[in-house]
Amino acid sequence: MTTITFDTQELVNELETSGFTRQQSEKVISVLKKAQGELATKSDLHSEILELKVDIVKWVGALMLAQVAVIAALVKLI
Repeated sequence: MTTITFDTQELVNELETSGFTRQQSEKVISVLKKAQGELATKSDLHSEILELKVDIVKWVGALMLAQVAVIAALVKLI
């Protein structure tokens, strides 16, 4: 995951200038810092998609093998 860097003191000052109290400004900063840990970058998403594609290919391959086995069993019964 990535971290966004910003000047928290500057943001607190800007919030206070626009009418926020000091406590409200600090709470906003706290929420932003907490949310940073949950952000995903493009490369994070790309690697997750690649993992999912590999899983899908594995499942499709396994299902194809199972289908071949079932067809082979049915052919033997005929």
